[in-house]
Amino acid sequence: MKNRLTYKNIEAFVFRLWEREVSEDPISEKEKELLTKWRIRTEKDLDAVHKKESRERILSGLEHYFPQTDISRHSVKRFRTNLYKIAAVIILLLSLGRIFTYTMFIKPDVYLAKSENRIVHLEDGSVVTLLPGAELTVEKSFPASTRVVDLKGDAIFSVAKSKVHPFVVRADGFSTKVLGTVFKISQSGKKKAVDLYEGKVAVSSPGVPVSFLKPNQKWTNFGIAHTTAVISISPVKNSAKKVSAILSLSFNDVPLKEVVTVLESSYSTNISYPKDAEDKKITADFTGGTVGENIESLAFILGLEVQKKENTYILKK
Repeated sequence: MKNRLTYKNIEAFVFRLWEREVSEDPISEKEKELLTKWRIRTEKDLDAVHKKESRERILSGLEHYFPQTDISRHSVKRFRTNLYKIAAVIILLLSLGRIFTYTMFIKPDVYLAKSENRIVHLEDGSVVTLLPGAELTVEKSFPASTRVVDLKGDAIFSVAKSKVHPFVVRADGFSTKVLGTVFKISQSGKKKAVDLYEGKVAVSSPGVPVSFLKPNQKWTNFGIAHTTAVISISPVKNSAKKVSAILSLSFNDVPLKEVVTVLESSYSTNISYPKDAEDKKITADFTGGTVGENIESLAFILGLEVQKKENTYILKK
């Protein structure tokens, strides 16, 4: 809105507007519209008891400003009317002040990328590229001793370096903590991932160990709760292709059928197991093992034997 009034003029206008409404003098359609908009915005959060208590408290505080003398019934009525005018203005100004305070000092800043990428520059010098559909929420306290933001969807972060102020991205069901680096967070349904390009990050998710990434490494949960993996991604010489290799893989109370799905896709192999064991919960850390060693460990947990035929591992009683 152009040509905004100064604060003093707004205060005078509010007093005049409420004075006319309380005294039941005619007010313009524009003034009625402004009053209606204000009520919709402010009074929806105030119940009748709250408004009554606020009015009585303000009137009580105003009484000592007026002379305590014998006055006629007409004067009493006029006195009460004037008190209500002043009280109404004060309540209005307090309400408007509360909205202003909340908007300016408390309400978080929310950035949304609709149909295309959106670049957000944060106060600490960090730059966030929101991919389409992503939403970033930044509290008014940012940056503080710990720089914290909330993310929905996918985004690439270029975090300003600080050895004493960690930068934390809280996503859906996991968080990423850094001191200064470049990384990408991806969230597609239940599947979560963090790709690290520069520096170091720590990724934490409920129920599994914290994962520490180095450049060209990726953290993922494969879309399965209580599952975590760190994958090394290396470029192929003289080619645009990249080769991935699992560095760590952990499950905490995960059904066997989901563990097998991860192992099969990660190691490009097939695993056969008894149907009645598919819902058995598995807790295991397969870090550092080969595909054969990891499947042997899984069979040991289940109390089964392993037989291999070509590219298929058969777990049997």
